[in-house]
Amino acid sequence: MTTITPLDASFGAVVTDIEITDMNAAEWQAVEDAFHHYAALVFPGQHLSEDDQIAFGQRFGNIELLRPDPTKKAVPITNLKEDGTPYTKEEFRFKTLRGNEGWHTDSSYMPLAAKASILAAIQVPSKGGETALSDMRSAYDELDDKTKGKIAGLSAYHSLYQSQAKNGFTFKTGDGYGYHTKGAPLRPLVKTHPVTGRKSLFIGRHAYEIPGISRKDGQALLDELLEFAVRPPRVYTHQWQPGDVMMWDNRCVLHRACPYDHSEIRILRHVRVAGEVESELVETGRDNLAEDFQPSASNR
Repeated sequence: MTTITPLDASFGAVVTDIEITDMNAAEWQAVEDAFHHYAALVFPGQHLSEDDQIAFGQRFGNIELLRPDPTKKAVPITNLKEDGTPYTKEEFRFKTLRGNEGWHTDSSYMPLAAKASILAAIQVPSKGGETALSDMRSAYDELDDKTKGKIAGLSAYHSLYQSQAKNGFTFKTGDGYGYHTKGAPLRPLVKTHPVTGRKSLFIGRHAYEIPGISRKDGQALLDELLEFAVRPPRVYTHQWQPGDVMMWDNRCVLHRACPYDHSEIRILRHVRVAGEVESELVETGRDNLAEDFQPSASNR
């Protein structure tokens, strides 16, 4: 019988006594219910193939395509190039990996934000390289009434260009997924979950400007909210073991990669579940770091 054990945090659970490649109807229902209740799930020792991981993701919805090739539904997150050598600090991919060390939610910078992310560990370093998660539902719940009133009705633009620029990294249109001309999505600071109805903060490093507030004051507010949100017990840091699978709800959970020695190998495989149009598609505004502004309701 499937066992679901809550983590020592305000959210999340470990799911054992299950093979997610061969779930019966009752097991699948337990997993789906747990996903909505706990917002993050860890499945130790699954050792999924790429096809198995994709199939698991498809049970939650459509797969978001992160590469131009529509057959590439799973993508590696690794510090190794195809020739087996690590990326240097000057290379595009290294800067992307470093950027991922900031708290964020996946695809908030696209017109259609992501529903869920699913990571599978293939090879991990001896130290570091964990993935940390933070519960934005509890973060909102714990805000004082004054702050809740202050942010009610406020929204922020989200941009991958802008978040990388905060790290001193410059990217141009076409450099990769997220560096587009569709504009910066405008997303409420307080999000109501489309399934559970719970409110959560929707912030992170991709959020950069709040309309109606000066850029400086808006960034200060975003920084203040983020600093509060990622305090214990609202944080879980997963120490990867090969074969582990972890998934989280991007609609109410932030995540970040933890630093590690890039002379060691780290290979994770990522499948991203697209959000539902009814709740995750928003309008965009011009992003001054993009080369053009061509609004679109599609991530492709």
